[in-house]
Amino acid sequence: MENVLNFDKLESLKSLQSTISKLENALSQMTQNGANTTLVKKRLKAVSIGLAMLENVWNQSPHYYTQEDLAEARNVITGLFPSIENSYAKSKAGSPQRTLLERRIKAMELAVQAIDDLSIK
Repeated sequence: MENVLNFDKLESLKSLQSTISKLENALSQMTQNGANTTLVKKRLKAVSIGLAMLENVWNQSPHYYTQEDLAEARNVITGLFPSIENSYAKSKAGSPQRTLLERRIKAMELAVQAIDDLSIK
């Protein structure tokens, strides 16, 4: 985890912050429409924990999550990979969408790695 370039760290943090923002907007819309928000809430919590873990590892920011929280976040994040990779496969090479998905995949992989590293301790 130590040999991640500063550029990649910054891009990963920005990507997860963007993902959190998108999930918050989706949650707001779904709440207004009376839709079931359970899945979006789980994803929002998981990505927020992933971001906190990266900030913990890279910036020594404190976190207050239990091993159970970390395990659940890891499961939810890894469960997102198939749909993100499917969207990636359908995107055009060089498109902004593909770049966004590449960064999101890398950020989530690093978040899972950070969770794994902290779960071992």
